[in-house]
Amino acid sequence: MPDASTFALFVAAALALLLVPGPAVFYIVARSVDGGRVTGLVSVLGVQLGTLVHVVFAAAGLSAVLASSATAFTVVKWLGAAYLAYLGLQQLLARGGDEGELPTGGVARLPRVFRQSLLVQVLNPKVALFFVAFLPQFVDVSRGAAWTQVIVLGATLAVLGLFTDGLYALAGGTAADWFKRRSAGAGLGRVRRYVSGGIYLALGAATAVSGSGKD
Repeated sequence: MPDASTFALFVAAALALLLVPGPAVFYIVARSVDGGRVTGLVSVLGVQLGTLVHVVFAAAGLSAVLASSATAFTVVKWLGAAYLAYLGLQQLLARGGDEGELPTGGVARLPRVFRQSLLVQVLNPKVALFFVAFLPQFVDVSRGAAWTQVIVLGATLAVLGLFTDGLYALAGGTAADWFKRRSAGAGLGRVRRYVSGGIYLALGAATAVSGSGKD
C-alpha cells in the first residue's frame, strides 16, 4: 500500500484526470441523453466494472503485453471501434421509442446497457495504456508487492470514476429532460437517438485512428 502522502497525491491527480471529459464521459453522456439518468448511471456502472477488468489486467502484466505488441493493440483497437460503430448504427436504425426515458425496452433494457458499457470499456486499448503509464508512478516497491498496490490504486480510480462519471450522467439526463420539457412532438426520441448514435460513431472513428503511442 502506498504511503499516505503518495496516495493523497494519486487521488488528486486521478480526480484531475477524471474530471476532464474523455471518450468514456462522452459515451456516458450519450447514454444519458438517449435514455435518461437511470440509463446513464447504469452505463457508469458498466464502464467502471470495465475499468476494474483493466486493473486486473494491469496487475497481471497483460496491459504491458498489450502496450508492447502492435499486433495485439491493433486487434483490440479495431474490435472496440467496430463495436462502437455497431452501437451507433443500431441507434440510428432503431424504430420506436420516441417517448419516455427508456426507449425500446424500458427497464428490461438496462442489463443490456450495462453489458454494452462494460464491453465498450474493456475493448478500449487506450485504458490499458493509461494504466501502464500512470499507475506505476505511484507504486513504491519498498512498501510491498507491486501488483497489490496496482490493485489498490486501480480500484480507487474506479471508485472515484463512479462519482465523477455519475455527475456527467446526471448532467446529461438533466439536459435531456430540460430539452424534452421545452420540445413537443413524437420526433424528440428520434433526435435523441441520432445524437447518441452519432456520438458512438464518432467515438468508434476516433478509436480506429488512434495509435499505440509507439507509431
